[in-house]
Amino acid sequence: MDKSKLQLYFVMGTPNIGERDPLAVLEGALKGGITAFQLREKGEGARVGAELKELAEQCKALCEEYKVPFIVNDDVNLALEIGADGVHIGQDDGVVSEVRSKIGKDKILGVSTNSVNEALAASDAGANYVGVGPLFDTDSKEDAGPAVGTELVEEIVSHLPGLCLVGIGGITEGKASKVIHAGASGVAIISAITNGENIEETTRNIKGRITLALTGVEM
Repeated sequence: MDKSKLQLYFVMGTPNIGERDPLAVLEGALKGGITAFQLREKGEGARVGAELKELAEQCKALCEEYKVPFIVNDDVNLALEIGADGVHIGQDDGVVSEVRSKIGKDKILGVSTNSVNEALAASDAGANYVGVGPLFDTDSKEDAGPAVGTELVEEIVSHLPGLCLVGIGGITEGKASKVIHAGASGVAIISAITNGENIEETTRNIKGRITLALTGVEM
């Protein structure tokens, strides 16, 4: 997988944005420079059934317009039904090799991990990238678990230097550089973008930090 597509990976669902229009939030983030988007529709008030499918199709169309990969969280059947670019699963959401077989070799497959062994297993089973975290304390995911720190990123990279790896969990604009310097291909962000008053400007500022970090500039 092209690692540049993972530099600023935006994760969002309607429970993350209050009363705002999810498509307006997504478009602001796309204009601001996100490089991948994952629809993660979970939690109280999350859309289901036909409403979820409609939202997913609308998000997919926006991502296509900006030439950004569109990933569906967990729901493999939905991802296949609407022709998403890929799917992201957690450790309890399916067997990685079985999901890979189901979606085929050309779709993107991401897997959440929080240990070296889980990252190695996911890579061996056909994952294109792993999400590692939570790196810092976060309120965006109720089941996130304790923070593991950027040291885990460094450890995984030392074992699998070619693996595409995205840090996730409590990453703010100020912490994005630290994650990149630890060896991550990019950062996955929810609240640092959705909490911004101006989504496009907030996203652009975070993207700037990541770009500087990838060129070796300390911030």
